[in-house]
Amino acid sequence: MIGRLNHVAIAVRNIEAASAIYRGALGATVTAPTPQPDHGVTVVFVELPNTKIEFLEPLGENSPIAKFLEKNPDGGIHHVCYEVDDILAARDRLKAEGARVLGSGDPKIGAHGKPVLFLHPKDFLGTLVELEQA
Repeated sequence: MIGRLNHVAIAVRNIEAASAIYRGALGATVTAPTPQPDHGVTVVFVELPNTKIEFLEPLGENSPIAKFLEKNPDGGIHHVCYEVDDILAARDRLKAEGARVLGSGDPKIGAHGKPVLFLHPKDFLGTLVELEQA
Protein backbone atom coordinates (compact mmCIF):
# COMPACT_ATOMS: atom_id res chain seq x y z
CA MET A 1 0.00 0.00 0.00
CA ILE A 2 2.63 2.59 0.93
CA GLY A 3 4.89 3.92 -1.74
CA ARG A 4 8.06 5.91 -1.52
CA LEU A 5 9.16 7.98 1.44
CA ASN A 6 8.09 11.52 0.56
CA HIS A 7 9.74 13.32 3.48
CA VAL A 8 10.85 13.29 7.09
CA ALA A 9 9.57 16.30 9.05
CA ILE A 10 11.62 18.02 11.73
CA ALA A 11 10.02 20.50 14.14
CA VAL A 12 12.15 23.63 14.63
CA ARG A 13 11.80 26.84 16.60
CA ASN A 14 13.42 29.00 13.93
CA ILE A 15 13.02 27.92 10.31
CA GLU A 16 15.54 30.47 9.00
CA ALA A 17 18.25 29.28 11.40
CA ALA A 18 17.53 25.63 10.59
CA SER A 19 17.65 26.39 6.86
CA ALA A 20 20.97 28.22 7.26
CA ILE A 21 22.51 25.21 9.02
CA TYR A 22 21.51 22.83 6.23
CA ARG A 23 22.50 25.29 3.49
CA GLY A 24 25.83 26.13 5.07
CA ALA A 25 27.09 22.98 6.80
CA LEU A 26 25.55 20.46 4.41
CA GLY A 27 25.39 22.47 1.17
CA ALA A 28 21.70 21.65 0.79
CA THR A 29 19.13 23.28 -1.46
CA VAL A 30 16.35 24.67 0.73
CA THR A 31 13.05 26.08 -0.52
CA ALA A 32 11.60 29.40 0.61
CA PRO A 33 9.38 29.38 3.72
CA THR A 34 5.72 28.80 2.95
CA PRO A 35 2.97 29.41 5.53
CA GLN A 36 0.38 26.62 5.78
CA PRO A 37 -2.37 28.23 7.91
CA ASP A 38 -4.69 25.19 7.64
CA HIS A 39 -2.01 23.12 9.36
CA GLY A 40 -0.68 25.80 11.73
CA VAL A 41 2.87 25.69 10.39
CA THR A 42 5.38 27.38 8.14
CA VAL A 43 7.39 24.88 6.09
CA VAL A 44 10.55 24.64 4.02
CA PHE A 45 11.83 21.60 2.19
CA VAL A 46 15.43 20.47 1.99
CA GLU A 47 15.62 18.81 -1.40
CA LEU A 48 17.59 15.58 -1.60
CA PRO A 49 18.13 13.28 -4.60
CA ASN A 50 15.82 10.56 -3.22
CA THR A 51 13.43 12.39 -0.82
CA LYS A 52 13.01 15.61 1.18
CA ILE A 53 13.44 16.87 4.72
CA GLU A 54 10.67 19.21 5.87
CA PHE A 55 11.25 21.81 8.58
CA LEU A 56 8.11 22.80 10.48
CA GLU A 57 7.93 26.05 12.43
CA PRO A 58 4.84 26.92 14.51
CA LEU A 59 2.41 29.35 12.88
CA GLY A 60 0.20 30.80 15.60
CA GLU A 61 -0.21 29.80 19.22
CA ASN A 62 -2.55 26.88 18.47
CA SER A 63 -0.02 25.19 16.20
CA PRO A 64 0.45 21.48 16.87
CA ILE A 65 4.17 22.14 16.36
CA ALA A 66 4.17 24.64 19.26
CA LYS A 67 2.80 21.87 21.47
CA PHE A 68 5.44 19.45 20.16
CA LEU A 69 8.19 21.99 20.90
CA GLU A 70 6.89 22.49 24.46
CA LYS A 71 7.54 18.78 25.05
CA ASN A 72 10.73 18.75 22.92
CA PRO A 73 12.41 22.15 23.40
CA ASP A 74 15.30 21.33 21.06
CA GLY A 75 12.94 20.21 18.28
CA GLY A 76 13.28 16.88 16.57
CA ILE A 77 11.69 14.46 14.18
CA HIS A 78 7.95 15.10 14.10
CA HIS A 79 6.65 12.67 11.45
CA VAL A 80 7.39 10.61 8.38
CA CYS A 81 5.38 10.93 5.19
CA TYR A 82 4.71 8.09 2.78
CA GLU A 83 3.05 8.35 -0.60
CA VAL A 84 -0.02 6.24 -1.41
CA ASP A 85 -1.70 5.76 -4.78
CA ASP A 86 -5.23 6.25 -3.44
CA ILE A 87 -5.50 8.11 -0.15
CA LEU A 88 -9.19 7.31 0.38
CA ALA A 89 -8.67 3.59 -0.23
CA ALA A 90 -5.64 3.66 2.09
CA ARG A 91 -7.68 5.43 4.79
CA ASP A 92 -10.53 2.97 4.52
CA ARG A 93 -8.21 -0.04 4.64
CA LEU A 94 -6.32 1.32 7.65
CA LYS A 95 -9.51 2.14 9.53
CA ALA A 96 -10.85 -1.37 8.81
CA GLU A 97 -7.66 -2.76 10.35
CA GLY A 98 -8.14 -0.62 13.48
CA ALA A 99 -5.74 2.25 12.77
CA ARG A 100 -6.81 5.69 13.97
CA VAL A 101 -6.87 8.56 11.48
CA LEU A 102 -6.40 11.91 13.20
CA GLY A 103 -8.89 14.74 12.82
CA SER A 104 -12.10 14.23 10.89
CA GLY A 105 -10.62 11.49 8.71
CA ASP A 106 -11.11 13.61 5.62
CA PRO A 107 -7.93 14.49 3.73
CA LYS A 108 -6.66 18.08 3.84
CA ILE A 109 -4.49 19.69 1.21
CA GLY A 110 -0.85 19.54 2.30
CA ALA A 111 2.26 21.58 1.53
CA HIS A 112 2.68 19.92 -1.88
CA GLY A 113 -0.89 20.76 -2.92
CA LYS A 114 -1.99 17.12 -2.56
CA PRO A 115 -4.40 15.45 -0.12
CA VAL A 116 -2.85 14.27 3.16
CA LEU A 117 -3.94 12.38 6.28
CA PHE A 118 -2.21 11.72 9.59
CA LEU A 119 -2.26 8.42 11.49
CA HIS A 120 -2.07 8.12 15.26
CA PRO A 121 1.48 7.46 16.49
CA LYS A 122 0.31 4.86 19.03
CA ASP A 123 -0.75 2.68 16.10
CA PHE A 124 2.63 3.01 14.30
CA LEU A 125 5.42 2.30 16.76
CA GLY A 126 5.27 5.73 18.37
CA THR A 127 5.72 7.57 15.07
CA LEU A 128 3.25 10.06 13.63
CA VAL A 129 2.66 8.97 10.03
CA GLU A 130 1.47 11.24 7.24
CA LEU A 131 0.04 9.76 4.07
CA GLU A 132 0.13 11.86 0.89
CA GLN A 133 -1.67 11.15 -2.37
CA ALA A 134 1.00 10.29 -4.95
